[in-house]
Amino acid sequence: MRATQVVIDLAALRHNLARARAAAPDSRILAAIKANGYGHGMLRVARALEQADGFGVACLAEALQLREAGIRQPIVLLEGFFGADELEAIARQHFIPAIHNTAQLELLEQAVLPAPIAVWLKVDSGMHRLGFPLTQAQPAWQRLASCRNVSAVVGCMTHLANADNLNDDFTARQLADFRRHTAGLPGERSIANSAALLGWPDSHAEWVRPGIMLYGVSPLLGGRGGQHGLKPVMTLRSELIAVNHLKRGEAVGYGGAFVCPEDMAVGVVAAGYGDGYPRHIPNGVPVLVNGRRVPLVGRVSMDMLTVDLRSQPAARPGDPVVLWGEGLPVEEIAEHAGTIPYELLCRVMPRVDAIESGG
Repeated sequence: MRATQVVIDLAALRHNLARARAAAPDSRILAAIKANGYGHGMLRVARALEQADGFGVACLAEALQLREAGIRQPIVLLEGFFGADELEAIARQHFIPAIHNTAQLELLEQAVLPAPIAVWLKVDSGMHRLGFPLTQAQPAWQRLASCRNVSAVVGCMTHLANADNLNDDFTARQLADFRRHTAGLPGERSIANSAALLGWPDSHAEWVRPGIMLYGVSPLLGGRGGQHGLKPVMTLRSELIAVNHLKRGEAVGYGGAFVCPEDMAVGVVAAGYGDGYPRHIPNGVPVLVNGRRVPLVGRVSMDMLTVDLRSQPAARPGDPVVLWGEGLPVEEIAEHAGTIPYELLCRVMPRVDAIESGG
């Protein structure tokens, strides 16, 4: 077995769900587990989060995987359906699509289904990605409510663009606009993503939709999961497979991107961009060797990266390495890489074996 692994802490996942529920005690939780559970394994996440009130996925294929695995909770298709050919399976499996444009609405009106379906109405309150324009919310709701293929319009949902920035008043404007244009429409409301759940209590409504916070990551700009009482779920770990004693002036790795400033030990870690670690990350980014920070040096290659062991003269091949996770927030690594934690979590490659803990 290759040294690089991801450890998925199921107890931490359940802890984070409880944290979401405590932050929005009057709301039901639609747990976002799309994109393979944000890289954590969709089925294992769904089973661990059995106390969630429902699950949100991106597409029918993800929803069918859940049903085939015996997941019985309500499943919302956050992007609705992509063609009329998906509607029969949606009806038979009791999935709940979010209807977000006129083309979907027309297909739904024209379809011949084995049974009518429940739907959400998606409203664009300012993110300008998916959803009916605010001025069309009321007529779209009326068409859905009168459609023979709709058993119920569960309610109205929207998505917040800037909720991760607590100093940006655009979120308050979105909330006000959404409420004004959906006023009087029956049904429930779903507004809050992770950032709004933690930072904008006024957004909670009947349903909240936590995603990244379930995996232990702060949804707020510059934040760390621990600041919100969250625990990291994924730890990407490996080990030292070599320790090289180099002379001053000797270069390390492709292109000689790092030159030893003195005689020093350089460790080789069995992890690289072929495992999902970002290739373009700069020198100096920390990794944990034996639980202590050491800086990365040289270029990340496909299967290996190299670290400065001057602070750990006793390090040996076989010593454990943490690339992110327990003890080293993925948020910090993402900042160094010029990206967001979502991308790092989702890009871990299939060749990396996953090990469950806290079951």
